[in-house]
Amino acid sequence: MTDTPASHEKELARLKSYLIGMILSEMENKSILPENRRQAVIDSMLQNYQTLNLKLPQPVRDQLFKEIMDDILGYGPLQSLLDNPDISEIMVNGKDNVFVEKQGILTKSDVTFESDEQILHIIDRIILPLGRRVDTDSPTVDARLPDGSRVNAVIPPVAIDGPSITIRKFGKNRLEMPQLIEKGSLTQNMAAFIEACVVSKLNIIVSGGTGSGKTTLLNAISKYIPEGNRIVTIEDSAELKLQQPHVVRMETKPPNVEGKHAVSIRDLVRNALRMRPDRIVVGEVRSGECLDMLQAMNTGHDGSMTTLHANNPRDAISRMETMTLMAGMELPLRVVREQIASAIDLIIQLSRLKDGSRRVAFITEVSGMEGDTVVMTDIFKFEQTGIDADGKILGELKPSGIRPLFTPRLEANGFKLGPEVFGVNYANMIREQQRSR
Repeated sequence: MTDTPASHEKELARLKSYLIGMILSEMENKSILPENRRQAVIDSMLQNYQTLNLKLPQPVRDQLFKEIMDDILGYGPLQSLLDNPDISEIMVNGKDNVFVEKQGILTKSDVTFESDEQILHIIDRIILPLGRRVDTDSPTVDARLPDGSRVNAVIPPVAIDGPSITIRKFGKNRLEMPQLIEKGSLTQNMAAFIEACVVSKLNIIVSGGTGSGKTTLLNAISKYIPEGNRIVTIEDSAELKLQQPHVVRMETKPPNVEGKHAVSIRDLVRNALRMRPDRIVVGEVRSGECLDMLQAMNTGHDGSMTTLHANNPRDAISRMETMTLMAGMELPLRVVREQIASAIDLIIQLSRLKDGSRRVAFITEVSGMEGDTVVMTDIFKFEQTGIDADGKILGELKPSGIRPLFTPRLEANGFKLGPEVFGVNYANMIREQQRSR
C-alpha cells in the first residue's frame, strides 16, 4: 500500500474500514468458537471483497488483507513488528513516531497509526483480557501479551504528545545457558558455578540496569532448580517460564475503579510464606517487599531468587537498604545491613554495553559484615580491553582467583569445582608463600 499514489491511500483506508465493519457485523450475528475465529474472518473477508467486485493489484490486495487481519485478530500496525523476530523492543511515541530496537540499536520504524484513537483501541485490546484498565484517572498501566511480552502504556493527560506504548518482547525461543554462553554473556565455568549455587540453595540476587537481561538470566538459572522443589513465583506481570512441574505462579492485581482491593508484590510475598514453598522467586523487588523477601530468605526459604535495578553489586546492597527502609519499619541501618548480609549469598551483576551486548559483569559473594560494612568479594568479573573497528566491545570474563567462603556448602551438595573454575593457580600460590617467608 505504501507504493500506491497518495490519492489512492485514502480510498484504500476507506475500503479497509468498510470491510472491517462488514466482517465484524457478520461475526456478531454468529456463534464462533475461538479456534475457528481466524478462518471465519478469512472467509468473511474474501466474500465481502468478491461482492465488491474489486480488481486490485495482487501486492496491494495482499497488503490490504494483512492489515485487515492484523486489525481484527492482532494488534493493528504493531502486529508486523511483533512478528519480526529481530525486533526486541517496540516504542510508540505517538501516532507518527514508532521506534524499534534491533540488536541493541534503536531505529525509527516506517509504521504509523491512523489516529490516537487507534492506539487507544490497541491498548484496550491488550489490557481488557487481563482485567486491567486505563483512563484519565488512572493514565498508566502495566500488562503483558499472551506470549509474555511486557507492555507499559501511558495516555493523556500524563502523555503530552498522545498515547505511548512500550513493549519489551518475550523471545519466541527462550534463551538458556548454552545460548547465553554462545553469545558471550558468560563463560562455561561461570555457568557451572551458578548451577552449583542454585542446586546448593544459595540466595541469589540478579542485578542490572534496564534492558540488561535480568529476567532472561533469571529464567535461565531457574532451570537448575531441582524438580522436587515447590516453587512460588511472584511478579507484576507474569514473565517467568519455569519448567519444573511444581510451580505456583502469582501476579499482582491493580486497584479497582474505586482505588481499592489492590494486591501488591509485598502482599503476595507474605502470602507465599503460608504456601509451604521450598523456594520463592520474585520477578523484581522495587520497594518495601524487599524486607519481606529478606525475612523469607532468613527464615528457612533458602535458594530464593529475585532481581533488582542497580549499576553494580555495591549499589545493589545500597538499593536493598533503601527498599527495606521503605517498608515503614524504623530499623537502624546496621540492623538492615545485618539482615542483607545474612540473607544474600550471591549477586550476579549484568551490564548492557554500548554496542548493545549484554554481559555478566560481576559474580560477587556477600560474605558477611565487618564493622558497619557489608563485605563483598568478586568471584568473576568482566574486564574491557578495547573497542574494535565495528564498535564492538572487546573484553574478557575472568575469575578473580578467590574461592568463595560458601565453597563447603557447594561440596556438601556434590559440587567439587576445580581450581581452574576460580582461576586458582596453586603453583603460583606456593611460590608466593615461599617468597614471603
